[in-house]
Amino acid sequence: MDRRIYFDHAATTPTDPRVVSAMLPYLTSAWGNPSSIYFEAREARKGLDDARRTVASVLRCKPNEVVFTSGGTEADNLALRGVATAARGRGDHIITTAIEHHAVLHACDALAKEGVRVTYLPVDGEGFVDLDALRAALDERTLLVSIMYANNEAGTVEPVAAAARIVKAYGRHIAVHTDAVQAAGALDLDVDALGVDLLSIAAHKFYGPKGVGALYVRQRTPLTPQTVGGSQERNRRAGTENVAGAVGLATALRLASDERSARTAHVAALRDRLLDELPRRVPGTIVTGPRDGARRLPNSASFAFEYVEGEAVLLQLDLLGVAASSGSACTTASLEPSHVLVAMGVPERYLRGSLRLTLGHENTMADVEYLLDVLPPAVAKIRALAPAPPVYMSRSTATGVSNKPRGSGDDGGLRAGT
Repeated sequence: MDRRIYFDHAATTPTDPRVVSAMLPYLTSAWGNPSSIYFEAREARKGLDDARRTVASVLRCKPNEVVFTSGGTEADNLALRGVATAARGRGDHIITTAIEHHAVLHACDALAKEGVRVTYLPVDGEGFVDLDALRAALDERTLLVSIMYANNEAGTVEPVAAAARIVKAYGRHIAVHTDAVQAAGALDLDVDALGVDLLSIAAHKFYGPKGVGALYVRQRTPLTPQTVGGSQERNRRAGTENVAGAVGLATALRLASDERSARTAHVAALRDRLLDELPRRVPGTIVTGPRDGARRLPNSASFAFEYVEGEAVLLQLDLLGVAASSGSACTTASLEPSHVLVAMGVPERYLRGSLRLTLGHENTMADVEYLLDVLPPAVAKIRALAPAPPVYMSRSTATGVSNKPRGSGDDGGLRAGT
């Protein structure tokens, strides 16, 4: 085909030209160090302050509660390690979920080696966190609960507000953090409505530049800086500020907020076409994550193929002009099955055949139809080359697996294609 089709917007997005235009002055004329006091510095400081106010307006928080970082990973690490360090002596217990991004999970692993207890909450077959398990896990030493807003692999939108209410009702102050890196641009980020004390975002997930993110920190939330050497970001994150990056993040976030209704309606229509049609065309396919579109990210369609290596599918799609992924971009080189799918109880025969298609506002229904045309023969080709390919029933005779609760059937409540 003459052009490439990009279906991996959960990994990163192209930078909006309007964002680039907003950033350019801070890479050319207003290039001063915002911590200095002369004219060139004041121009940079104004850009940084305006960016902070813009981010705060979208999050509906105070500007001084916004900390600019190098991205979502640093924001997650600052939230977890910053709160855990500040609470040392008063608490030693963190609660998170089994399906978090590795930026959270690996931070928890590191803290566990330093003596912090970590509880990993289970999820159901669609990826939703068990709120009863959260209630049971809270104790007098709990210092932080971290539950992602939306899962980067399965698209599951977690009940963060409900979880926050449970935590706040416990009777002592426990900070609540949400990794909103995948949610930003698609879902409302009102921190009071969510009930969170800390919230992480990354600009490149919503048409902003790479290398810049932000952490919302509610006033009076104890937080020890993890990068030291200067008083920047109100003594919470040392280092000369990336002014152009902050301006880019703020511009992209404002555009995403202003255009969210139109963007989400567009990508949701494409997503629904994929969720409905792809399992019909490829035998031995299940949808991973929620079937209810209102409970999953509007641009996220994820699947798993029985007895197929996901990497082989991605290579075939790449040859056909389609960029996609099999899960988190941060674990592309890993040979291990997705920890998200394992936690969701996806049967073993599907675990290595995952496919994540995440859409953007530049995608069209023609792009989706092209994928639906080329993917079935690609999967059939891969299966034909397998040492002992399984025999699949024809579409007219195959039967689906009903949406049973996890544990009531061997497909973990996931729906098979027919």
